[in-house]
Amino acid sequence: MDASPSLRVVVFESANPEFYLAHFDLTGKTGNITTAVGPSGLPILMDTFVRLTKSPVVSIAKIRGCVRGVSSEFVLACDMRFASRENTRLGQPEVGVGVNPGGGGTERLPPLVGRGRALEIVLGANDFDGDTAERYGYVNRALPDEELDGFVDALARRIASFDRRSIAAAKNLINQVSLPSADRLLDALNSFLTALTWPEAQQRIQALLECGLQRDGDFGNDGLGCSRSSQRVATRSLAGLAINFANRHTYKPSQIKEAIEQRSRCRVRCDSHRRETRQ
Repeated sequence: MDASPSLRVVVFESANPEFYLAHFDLTGKTGNITTAVGPSGLPILMDTFVRLTKSPVVSIAKIRGCVRGVSSEFVLACDMRFASRENTRLGQPEVGVGVNPGGGGTERLPPLVGRGRALEIVLGANDFDGDTAERYGYVNRALPDEELDGFVDALARRIASFDRRSIAAAKNLINQVSLPSADRLLDALNSFLTALTWPEAQQRIQALLECGLQRDGDFGNDGLGCSRSSQRVATRSLAGLAINFANRHTYKPSQIKEAIEQRSRCRVRCDSHRRETRQ
């Protein structure tokens, strides 16, 4: 991005309207993402986020679908976030999995939403819809889905019409009074990596993986496309088991089985609803 003298704005969006970006790989197959060092001197994951925030190029996240964990931390590292009102679910579910956010969530959220709401988002490990995210300051705006593309395109083109040097200077001044230090970001990442080794975290992660996390395309994404009532049922039953079991010390097989069965019942109701609508 920085190497292109004509580039002023970049917009990040997903080709999948139900999923913006995947969370951190909990199977441990992360390659060198936490060990390799980037140009900033930070581990490459953190390096990517830091260089994005400090780039003279403006970054805009155009959000549709599920945005949890490191996906949420990516959009928080972007300069601006605009979300679909009907089709957005943002969250930091790490505490429900037995760990803590490690990609900047705990550092970037408080200045945006305030301490109390940051604690609600992180400790509650729950999902937030577009309207709530806008009200809290998690995103700049939540717009009707049919208006999102046009709004972001118009804003990006307007910013891109200005001089690159003035854009970079203004962004740099705001960065100086709003960004977390590299040391704090590194502390959070190290805390996250340590938490992954805790026995209780390993137990929760294993239970989630056995239930289909990172294998079942529908796992943790229930409710999208369902009727409003079915969506609430799905979200309560399995919006990631980490959310529902956030306050439990251990997993009980009966609880896991019940959540999965409830998800399946919701899926059947959703399919039936779609068929009736088409008829």
